[in-house]
Amino acid sequence: MNIHDIVGRKSYHCDIIFRIIDIRDRDGKPEAILFGEDMRLIADAPFDDLLTLDEKEREYRHRNDEVLQEQSLLLLSQDQELQKQKSEYEASDGYRYTGDYFQIPGRVLHVDGDAVYLQKCMDMYEKIGIPVHGVYCNEKEMPLMIGDLLDKYRPDVLVITGHDSYSKAKGSVFDINAYRHSIHFVQAVREARKKVPHLDQLVIFAGACQSHFESIIQAGANFASSPSRVNIHALDPVYIVAKLSFTPYSEHIRVWDVLRNTLSGEKGLGGIETKGLLRTGMPYNQVPDV
Repeated sequence: MNIHDIVGRKSYHCDIIFRIIDIRDRDGKPEAILFGEDMRLIADAPFDDLLTLDEKEREYRHRNDEVLQEQSLLLLSQDQELQKQKSEYEASDGYRYTGDYFQIPGRVLHVDGDAVYLQKCMDMYEKIGIPVHGVYCNEKEMPLMIGDLLDKYRPDVLVITGHDSYSKAKGSVFDINAYRHSIHFVQAVREARKKVPHLDQLVIFAGACQSHFESIIQAGANFASSPSRVNIHALDPVYIVAKLSFTPYSEHIRVWDVLRNTLSGEKGLGGIETKGLLRTGMPYNQVPDV
């Protein structure tokens, strides 16, 4: 087996598709470092526990994942259309104003520990129509980088994500030292809150698969993973951001309204009541092409 091979773990009945991102020696035997293809999970496994997945199996699972993504995207589109109709009614004073208006959704800074996942998210942001800057950054470097990135991009929403995992062998589920990258997510959130303390001036999502949800929320995140220490989908942060960016700033968002369109739901994601970020203005003046 080689780096970039697509594999499953036999001991887990190949329930998750992984790609090999590194190979190391453990007690004289090769061991693979694995990143989930669709789940934000990092794991390691000996070669004898790995099974290379053929093209047919990969395509089958990829199609199933695409169906789930399209279902979530459809629900988001329906939400956005309802919000648009409501905004039109309110901005036009009950349709009495007949002029045009414009809308400014929340600006996003997405910092990701996986370049492949970052590109998947960027493609989805573009499809939905959310203004975003994406930055690839190793999870361990995030606390050091986050302050400068906030100064540079001045976002309304900050996403801090990548890969994570919980190891029962390292401690209890409440011990943050038993998690691969939760401590780095916590530290990054704390650094962000030093820059912008107010929860509604900078909305933060942080975490990945099996992350220490309680610690990330206590550090200052509005939304985080993973309350039940389950895996979350690669695109779940995008669905949360979409709900925030297209909800008017005058409205408070109930947590369930955010979670219900995600692929992981309340077992994988949670948060606190937060204000929307969409702002409406008028009049709209079309800028001619130069």
